[in-house]
Amino acid sequence: EPTVRTELMEQIPPIAIFLQESRPNFPTAFFEYLMPIVVRYLTDVNNQVRKAGQEALLILLEQDLVAQSDIENKVCPILLDLSAPDSDDEYKVEAVNIICKMASMLSRTTVEHMLLPRFCELCSDGKLFQVRKICAANFGDICNAVGQEATERLLIPKFFELCSDSVWGMRKACAECFMAVSYTTSPEVRRSKLSPLFISLISDTCRWVRQAAFQSLGPFISTFANPSSAGLYIREDGTLSIRPSVQDVNSNSCQPSNSVTLMSSSANA
Repeated sequence: EPTVRTELMEQIPPIAIFLQESRPNFPTAFFEYLMPIVVRYLTDVNNQVRKAGQEALLILLEQDLVAQSDIENKVCPILLDLSAPDSDDEYKVEAVNIICKMASMLSRTTVEHMLLPRFCELCSDGKLFQVRKICAANFGDICNAVGQEATERLLIPKFFELCSDSVWGMRKACAECFMAVSYTTSPEVRRSKLSPLFISLISDTCRWVRQAAFQSLGPFISTFANPSSAGLYIREDGTLSIRPSVQDVNSNSCQPSNSVTLMSSSANA
């Protein structure tokens, strides 16, 4: 029964945490018994079971309970199969969604070597606009996961494609994550490539795209500032914040901090 499998999936994370805390007594139980179940349920015929399996996997990754070898040898190959060009549409949409969500939880090497090539392919998926939209909405997180070199070499060309997509929802998603993408690039790329691209979004024929671009204008401009003098920095949750100066802290120590937080597109998503 699918309901039984779904309930089982919901119990996997707490069992895994218990086994982690009792590792001397159960050194290999999770890897031998539970992890194969999670991987198998990612391809279950029932979508509710698959959804429960995906949520369990993300919790396990977030709690750092999955070994690097299992990620590279068991999880990533399944996701690559599910997101292949000839894969079922429903499976492909789910796979790209979980790839984007787990990117921030994996090592940069794993993401760059195993998942990034497929992500770049999915950005150009001409069959399913839902796939391209997921890629666009999570583009900033992928850039942050792989770093500046891979972003400028592989992702920026794909970002240009998505920013000129025929579907306005794609261009709007790009406008919303523009600050996160810009923050990952060098000042020269921001100035020579991203600035003209942003102007095209702020002049878009669709008012929803223009509105999203105007809302991202301030955060995008802030990426040009010198962090040491402006006090601007990106928190781990993807928000842009202003760190109060030492003088302000010393002269106004009893007052609440006057820091300002601007939500990035990844935080909104």
